[in-house]
Order: sequence, then C-alpha cells, then structure tokens
Amino acid sequence: MLPVSHEKVDVEGVYADETGREEYLHKGDEFPADLVLGTTEWKLTELAQVKHAEGRTNPRLTPNKE
Repeated sequence: MLPVSHEKVDVEGVYADETGREEYLHKGDEFPADLVLGTTEWKLTELAQVKHAEGRTNPRLTPNKE
C-alpha cells in the first residue's frame, strides 16, 4: 500500500503523487495534500543520494583495477 497525505516519510527521496507532481521529501516530513484533490497517494520515484561527509566517495566503495 502506498503512503497517503499526512503520513510520515520513512525514506528520503523524490516522491510523485497521483497527478504526477514530484516533490523532494526528507525523512520525518509529512506527505503533503493536494489543494484540489485533498488526500493523495505518493510513490517513491528516486532515492536520496548519500554522499561522503567531505563530498567524495569513500575509497573502500570504489572498485580496484587489481
């Protein structure tokens, strides 16, 4: 079952509602309601990208040429 408006966001990322409107939501945010339709369902379309604290990829996560 897809999350609906006014529920809490569990996974940070880009969500799309029934009308195709996309919105970036953070974990702990509340799914917004549509002004015309009211309560709508939301579908996760893109996960948030977690970056290294210094803005670079951790060397342990990149493949070696060996």
